[in-house]
Amino acid sequence: MDDNPEDASLILFIKNIFGFTPGNIFIYRQAFRHKSASYAVKEGVRNSNERLEFLGDAVLGAIVADHLFRKYPFREEGFLTETRSKIVSRATLNKLALKLELHKHLITSPDLHRNPLGTLPGDAMEALIGAIFLDKGFEFTRQVIVRFLFELHFNIEEIVDTEVNFKSRIIEYCQQEKIELEFRLAGDVVLRNHQRQHRVQLLLDGKEVAEAVDFSIKGAEQRAAEKGLMALGLLGG
Repeated sequence: MDDNPEDASLILFIKNIFGFTPGNIFIYRQAFRHKSASYAVKEGVRNSNERLEFLGDAVLGAIVADHLFRKYPFREEGFLTETRSKIVSRATLNKLALKLELHKHLITSPDLHRNPLGTLPGDAMEALIGAIFLDKGFEFTRQVIVRFLFELHFNIEEIVDTEVNFKSRIIEYCQQEKIELEFRLAGDVVLRNHQRQHRVQLLLDGKEVAEAVDFSIKGAEQRAAEKGLMALGLLGG
């Protein structure tokens, strides 16, 4: 066990939740550091969980896609895309992170504690998955996440039956409020296993409010729309 009490607490938390002991605890600490509590590590670079969140988002999407592909060998692409989007949605991750009390390990600025947590728990959940990937590799992460999500916490059949269309909701809202909305394709993300995902930015009146990645542009737009709805306070965590 680590001599640092905070590290020891984090190691125990991860071991109790995921069933393994972290190797490089520094990566896991970073996964819980919000940008409001970031600090400069060199000129133009600050230490926060944003890069790990980006990585974890892509890794989680790949793991869920692989699991659904194997579980539903005869279902069409549209079904697989929609189901994956529901499973990795920010609202879903936020609820799960709050249930696990992941937010108690978040490192944020004091001012942030006066406000609702918003998407912070779900963001940290993705960053944590990114940390596991860097520490343990893709196959280990896949096994951990499949067991964690599909054997312990999620009922896929219930998720399949849930109707969600975040893109339609934000389009309708922007039309009502006369807000200019744009989904902008911002390039691709290539994972270590050579799988490619699309990165989409959501802009409202020309300002970026959300970004998401997915194997399809449609899926990335749905995920970006969901994050946009949460940023606007129109979707509960």
